[in-house]
Amino acid sequence: MQITRRSMFGMIGGTGLVAALPPGTLSKTLTTQAELDIRSASFSFIEGTTTEGLVSTHPGAPPPVIRMRKNVPFNVRVTNKLDDYTTMHWHGLRLANAMDGVPYLTQIPLGQGDSYDYELVSPDAGTFWYHPHCMTMDQMALGLTGILIVEEDSDPGFDAELPLNLRDFRLDGKGAWIDLWTARGAARGGTLGTFMTTNWTIEPTYHAPAGGLVRLRVAATDPTRVYKLYLPEADAKIIALDGHPLPTLVDMPTRTENALVLGPGQRADIAVLVPKGDGKRVTLFTDAPGPPRILAHLVSRGQSLHRSIADVSLLPPNPVKEPNLAEARREEFVFGWSPEGDFPNNGVCGSLPYTFWSINRTPWAGDAAQGVGPLATFNLNDSVVLRLRNESPNDHPIHLHGLAFRPIRSNKRELPPYWTDTVLLQREETVDIAFVADNPGDWAFHCHVIEHQKTGLAGFVRVLDG
Repeated sequence: MQITRRSMFGMIGGTGLVAALPPGTLSKTLTTQAELDIRSASFSFIEGTTTEGLVSTHPGAPPPVIRMRKNVPFNVRVTNKLDDYTTMHWHGLRLANAMDGVPYLTQIPLGQGDSYDYELVSPDAGTFWYHPHCMTMDQMALGLTGILIVEEDSDPGFDAELPLNLRDFRLDGKGAWIDLWTARGAARGGTLGTFMTTNWTIEPTYHAPAGGLVRLRVAATDPTRVYKLYLPEADAKIIALDGHPLPTLVDMPTRTENALVLGPGQRADIAVLVPKGDGKRVTLFTDAPGPPRILAHLVSRGQSLHRSIADVSLLPPNPVKEPNLAEARREEFVFGWSPEGDFPNNGVCGSLPYTFWSINRTPWAGDAAQGVGPLATFNLNDSVVLRLRNESPNDHPIHLHGLAFRPIRSNKRELPPYWTDTVLLQREETVDIAFVADNPGDWAFHCHVIEHQKTGLAGFVRVLDG
């Protein structure tokens, strides 16, 4: 597959959605609307077989990339064509609370045939993604995860762009589903998939312009897996993490020992210099249990463009407010196992009828539970420091909706103070994060190992409006 300048993807019918185009095709038009029909799909993961019962936005394709402009309103009409309920969440976007897609917290779930118009306006440019927030375990496990790109105001100067959607599927050797999740997995690190894919393909190969600069937009959309990325023998720089540009260019790791770690929900933008000779290969790996796994190949094609990694410039920073640490409001949240006792879970939107996990030793009672208040309430524009304490032996990628924060301190390691929406808490680690509560509403706050979220490790914080 050829990747072209701007993207290997192009517009479908002027909707703002993107899918693979023939070699040499280039899209030059952005629109301000899209339509997503959530429906069953089929796909061939294994030659000679077809996997039925996937969930996507088209009958036989992965969920498409959505591309929008910074600060330009973008309408997405989501229509539910499944028997189950659903909503759509736009992971990492700092948007109006009513558009956040969290059932009962910001909207009523969509039943079969229901539609919802999401009006997205993002002050930030970067790589984000979308997924359901109702029936989340099943629908994400069945494929409903897609990349969302918010473009910079000016062209950053890459010769090609390649979104890479990383995720597993739990299939047997004939392409049939096995258990999408297990109670044992939910009570530990989560249930890993059996087929590791990139853009729904095992070890895909993409052609790139020889001697050119390619922007990889990597999104870890898997419900469970932690990725440890490296590019052996490649000249590459990390230019953004979790949708926010880095203040300095960082060398992309070339070996497992210092791999770039992305927990579920996290993203990385990587500038890669393609080798100059025709047919030369660059391979993205992840360090996984067992031998390293190939995620994607880039193969050079054509006459060299004679670019240099020195041509890569810093991306313009996003307009995130700096917290005043000296005057910050401080709260502590403890993440751990559910205490013993009867903690019923209402089961709506796919929550399980039991709990394993908790925040501040109280499990989330379920999306539609009555009388559940916020973990903390902040005044608009408060500076806030949250201490996140992991009392368990498992990793937890903790995601905060609607706001961007900086990790500022860890009891176990040195953390880069980059803006993010998701921080991967290691076992028994305590991390302090800081932000300005500048977006009013009730914002979900949960572990992005979805089995952990749906068995108790979830809640929300409230930012008052004025």
